[in-house]
Amino acid sequence: MQRKAFSLIELMIVIVILGLLAAMVMPSLTGKGEEAKRNLVCVQMKSIYNGALDMYKIDNSIYPSTDDGLELLADKEYFKDKKLPKDSWGNNFIYLNNENSIEIISLGADKKEGGEGVSADIKMSECK
Repeated sequence: MQRKAFSLIELMIVIVILGLLAAMVMPSLTGKGEEAKRNLVCVQMKSIYNGALDMYKIDNSIYPSTDDGLELLADKEYFKDKKLPKDSWGNNFIYLNNENSIEIISLGADKKEGGEGVSADIKMSECK
C-alpha cells in the first residue's frame, strides 16, 4: 500500500504563497477596526436623533434640555429596557441642546475631550 502525501517542498511553496498573500492584505486591513467603530458611532448618533429624540419631540413639542439630556429619554422609556445607548468604546453620549440645535458627541477612543486622529471626538453634525 502506497500512501500519498505532500512533499516538504510542496508544503513550503504553499506556506510561502500564504505568507505573500497575508503580506499584501494586512496593510489594507490595519486601522480599519477603529474606522469601523467611528462609522458605527455616527450611525448610533443618527439613530438616537431620528428615533428617540424625534419621538420625544412629537410627544412633548420640544427636545429635552441639555440638563435633562438623554437620561430623560431613558427614564421615559424612549430607549429599550430604559438603558442609555453607549458608543463603540462603552462611553455615554454627550447631548447638547442649544435652542433646538441638537448635538450628540462621543469622546472617541481616548475617552477624553478633544484628541486627534482616532482619538478625536465625534460629533453628529460632522458625520456624513
